[in-house]
Amino acid sequence: MRNITDNLLYMTDLLFTPFRLGPLTLKNRSIRAAAFEGMCSGHLASDDLLNYHRSVAEGGIGMTTVAYAAVSQSGLSFNHQLWLRKEALAGLKSLTDAVHKAGAAAAIQIGHCGQMAKTAVSGECFSPSGRFNLYGPTWPRTMRKNDIRKVVIDFGRAVKLAREGGFDAVEVHAGHGYLISQFLSPYTNRRRDEYGGIFANRCRFMKEVISEVMSAAGSDIAVLVKMNLRDGFEGGMELDESIEVSKILEQAGVHALVLSGGFVSNAPMYVMRGRMPVRVMAHYMHEQWMKPFVRWFGNLLIKPEPYSEAYFIENARQIRKSVILPLVYVGGLVSKAAIEMVLGEGFEFVQIARALIHDPAFINKIKTGELTVSGCNHANYCIAVMYSGKMACYQNEKDRSAPWLKYLEG
Repeated sequence: MRNITDNLLYMTDLLFTPFRLGPLTLKNRSIRAAAFEGMCSGHLASDDLLNYHRSVAEGGIGMTTVAYAAVSQSGLSFNHQLWLRKEALAGLKSLTDAVHKAGAAAAIQIGHCGQMAKTAVSGECFSPSGRFNLYGPTWPRTMRKNDIRKVVIDFGRAVKLAREGGFDAVEVHAGHGYLISQFLSPYTNRRRDEYGGIFANRCRFMKEVISEVMSAAGSDIAVLVKMNLRDGFEGGMELDESIEVSKILEQAGVHALVLSGGFVSNAPMYVMRGRMPVRVMAHYMHEQWMKPFVRWFGNLLIKPEPYSEAYFIENARQIRKSVILPLVYVGGLVSKAAIEMVLGEGFEFVQIARALIHDPAFINKIKTGELTVSGCNHANYCIAVMYSGKMACYQNEKDRSAPWLKYLEG
């Protein structure tokens, strides 16, 4: 029987042990989570996006994930958001080449934002039931059957484009209140046809998307699905139904599940925890009329959620008991000890976001023993500046005189 020291050494070795994910093998158990980078002006990959993901790959990650790429124009909500189409492939191929050269695998998250689409960039906005979204604010129309079929096809086409772009894996976004999540949640899905009502009907759109994705993926693209453990608010999807979703996805043949939670349009801080620096967010917003509204009412709409490391672990354990396919734990991992704990409990991979925004070399520094805890202080500045078209950790900012920093440091 191992003593405590032997157990710690074993679990540290586990982090840096190769593991198979569908058709590919990652060099270790770490994955850069699909945190929005805001580096895609004109919906195309930029040099900044390439350089960031290369730095994460050079920093020791097993696989880095390019964040939310809309499968169609109707799935866009920002001017600087990636749209996966032919015109984007050259830039994405340069990115994946750089990541591979640095020794990591490359994934891309594909999705559709449904009711969060901004018509100025998306051209239209629709959702399962056409309910007003205060957090947009948007007023989507109800999806018709032909809308549903078109989006399903768009997901399959996105996988084929990801292959052309040199990606090793796709992560289907079925959580956080994006379109698939909107169909799954009883709060946003009030349909009375075969796509709404009872749980089986609410799962129908997801099952059609995953069937299309798996067909397009064939035998050479790994498929992960990001799903919610809980929506994080009353009336949303709860853990009992999420367990059933995980079983459906396992039966569909996906290669791994990414276990997350929260709903951007109802419980945004349930996703990342802590508080949102709303005055910083307001400073960077493009819509002038939104700036005072966010300054005055932001703290009421984006309510803080208590942060603790590995905050999804209790719910994630219930999924681990229910399925045997590989699971990816994500949510508040900033220390060697927490990573070791998660892997030691039978989760095959960990996803990390904020610690890698603070320091892209976080994984290598754990390996060498240079650090055991990230310097990230969970201020969520990196989230608040998403409207700016850049991704930044305020702790790394050189200009300490910026007036909005006082709202983080004071």
